Amino acid sequence: MAKMSKSAIVGYMAEKCEMPRKAALEFMDTMAELALKEVKKSGEFVVLGLGKLVKVNRKERMGRNPATGVAIKIPAKTVVKFRIAKATKEAVL
Repeated sequence: MAKMSKSAIVGYMAEKCEMPRKAALEFMDTMAELALKEVKKSGEFVVLGLGKLVKVNRKERMGRNPATGVAIKIPAKTVVKFRIAKATKEAVL
């Protein structure tokens, strides 16, 4: 089964919520913008019914160069992860 495109998602949301496609697209874009702003500011953003985006600090670690096999030091960095809500996980699995 193919994944839904942005256009398909916006079309579905517009139809389901009985609103114009333009309004549904604006809502989706605004929510994505808000999520990025909140994760950057406070470190997390909850997507109701799905889970939450969380900013996580990764420690420095040792790794290997896959081409040569030489051990290399991977520096510490900040990454964003999505943690699935328990109810969502149970519903899907």
